[in-house]
Amino acid sequence: MADALQVALVGYGLAGRVFHAPLIRTTPGLRLHTVVSRDPGRVHADHPDARVLADPHAVFADPAIDLVVLASPNATHAPLAIAALAAARHVVIDKPMAVDLTQARAVADAARASGRLLGVFHNRRWDADFLALRALVEAGTLGRLAEVHSHFDRFRPTVPDRWRDRAEPGAGLWLDLGPHLVDQALQLFGLPESVQADIALQRTGAQVDDWFHVVLRYGRLRVVLHAGALVPGAGLRFAVHGTGGSWFKHGLDPQEAALREGRRPGGPDWGVDPAPGRLLRVGEDGAVHEAPLPAPAGDYRRYYAGLRAAIVDGAPPPVALDEALDVMQVLQAAVDSAAGGRVVHL
Repeated sequence: MADALQVALVGYGLAGRVFHAPLIRTTPGLRLHTVVSRDPGRVHADHPDARVLADPHAVFADPAIDLVVLASPNATHAPLAIAALAAARHVVIDKPMAVDLTQARAVADAARASGRLLGVFHNRRWDADFLALRALVEAGTLGRLAEVHSHFDRFRPTVPDRWRDRAEPGAGLWLDLGPHLVDQALQLFGLPESVQADIALQRTGAQVDDWFHVVLRYGRLRVVLHAGALVPGAGLRFAVHGTGGSWFKHGLDPQEAALREGRRPGGPDWGVDPAPGRLLRVGEDGAVHEAPLPAPAGDYRRYYAGLRAAIVDGAPPPVALDEALDVMQVLQAAVDSAAGGRVVHL
């Protein structure tokens, strides 16, 4: 590991502990050097060899650090990223890139001025189900697409006491789950012509949005992004319809559940989806038949492997800066659409 990139992880909540730390530790060429946390005992219980500091700015100033990963609350993403870039560190920001488009553009400007790589962790490009959908779309298996429904529903009727659910910048379900769904849609279809959004508070005691229904318009194609916190029978992930057939997918990619259980990324069954969905195709006779479908394995480590290659070898980054800004543009358009009750044209 002598030539490994030395990584500092800022934040050891859900994103830092469950996602980033295990992926960094299991990606060749990366070393988890430092964790910024006010709870050293919690960090050392998982990573006894990691240094733990409380001040992120002290970490940014450390010449031993090559890469800073920000898994802190959303409202801190922009100021911490700008500070780390000014200290000549490469930076990864957990989604969303910032709390609004203006902040995101300021971070992008800081990255360009620093000459350092800025990445945004859009890890669900490497979900097994999304990889299957991408294969279907690229192969034209479903013909000319008419509808794409992308859901991320949950049943969490009690509002938890955490920053994501408090009335503060960067909180709410749209900025939590919306970046995943928007990035996937843009990877398949690019920027939409317009955005129409309904964003609401549904739970008793809710302080920030916990439901959204966002329609991206691409000519005749409609891409519907939806999530709610009061869906007891949550299960639908994708429903895709075209002139050549339909694909239905229920259940989430298994990687998050495995990481939450403490499983180490890797192994022959890592990222293999036990429920790859159901593909129905229209035959030459016009009848609908069930057909086999692609079932690629997902692997979030591909993000970090691609990031290391970009820093060390000059390879294209796994998430380009312009792609991250496009996601922020759609996130902002949906907020503006919901606030004004109007369609926002891009």
